[in-house]
Amino acid sequence: MKKDIKIPEVTNVFMAIVKEYNSDFRCDDWNVYLIDNKTTDLEVVLIVSRGYDEKDQTSIMRKKIERLPANSYAKVEFIQPELFKLNNEFKVTFFADNQLFEKTFLFPKNTIKDSAMRVIKELDKKGIISK
Repeated sequence: MKKDIKIPEVTNVFMAIVKEYNSDFRCDDWNVYLIDNKTTDLEVVLIVSRGYDEKDQTSIMRKKIERLPANSYAKVEFIQPELFKLNNEFKVTFFADNQLFEKTFLFPKNTIKDSAMRVIKELDKKGIISK
């Protein structure tokens, strides 16, 4: 039964972690974004995130985005720098063109750091992207 379910490969959808200045608190914050580079909208987007390693694990966070327009992005959540020592995983499920898509994005432990940041053209900001 499970073998009969076909979930197509996800293309042109990315997760990014970006360091941004927070003018309210006058500090830098790290935020997670979902980027839709598809020519179609993403509908009923469900994001399940967690941090983990061999001995520690965070709570599981869930986020829903009703609709993410084509060629756009959405801020998903704030992420604390203390979690960068863990693997940070984001399971994203959505509908596009009446099909179900699913992909797991992983930021391996200790890879979220200033030296790894690059310009993310879709956001016009510096950050780290997971494809």
